[in-house]
Amino acid sequence: MTTGRKGRFITVEGGEGAGKSTVLALIRDELLRRGLDVLLTREPGGIDIAEQIRNIILNPAHTQMDIRTEALLYAAARRQHLTEKVKPALEAGRIVLCDRFIDSSLAYQGHARGIGIEAVYKINRFAVEDCMPDLTLLFDVSPQVGLARINAAKGREVNRLDLEDLRFHERVREGYQLAVQLDPQRFVVIDAEQPVEKVYEAALAAVLAGLT
Repeated sequence: MTTGRKGRFITVEGGEGAGKSTVLALIRDELLRRGLDVLLTREPGGIDIAEQIRNIILNPAHTQMDIRTEALLYAAARRQHLTEKVKPALEAGRIVLCDRFIDSSLAYQGHARGIGIEAVYKINRFAVEDCMPDLTLLFDVSPQVGLARINAAKGREVNRLDLEDLRFHERVREGYQLAVQLDPQRFVVIDAEQPVEKVYEAALAAVLAGLT
């Protein structure tokens, strides 16, 4: 934990269709039921400025976006979200549950886009300074399963990442595995191809263990 931090910073990562948002909402509800002070947020987004950057990044019309521009925009959204929302909550002693954080950039831009994990890590360490998660849950799912879930989901927004081919999403999964190797003590890897109830049980157990 970062020195001086009163709260706990927990992030959830995974490829498209891993079920992060669904399970995070269930965990938030359970922690609230237990009387804990919880903030659920997401990246990119969570606050007005970062949500506007999100719209630029994920707009399907922006297919000409340079990969380094993309990486910098994610880092910029992360910085604003962190300083405006996450850090104040942590300083107030709250539990922050965040759907995606720095490891998404390592997997998507660093590895899948081919910029390099080390290069993207440096950009993002500049953005987050020393505010790293206390715990990161990686919802591991094969791209075939995850994309099939997305295709079956009605009403889901279509974003620019949905236009990528299967190999891109396979490289995202590889990127997450590399991120785990960089900081294995921070990660708990969860099989996200299980039924959602099982994923929720495993994720909740990991969160509760991380709060003790």
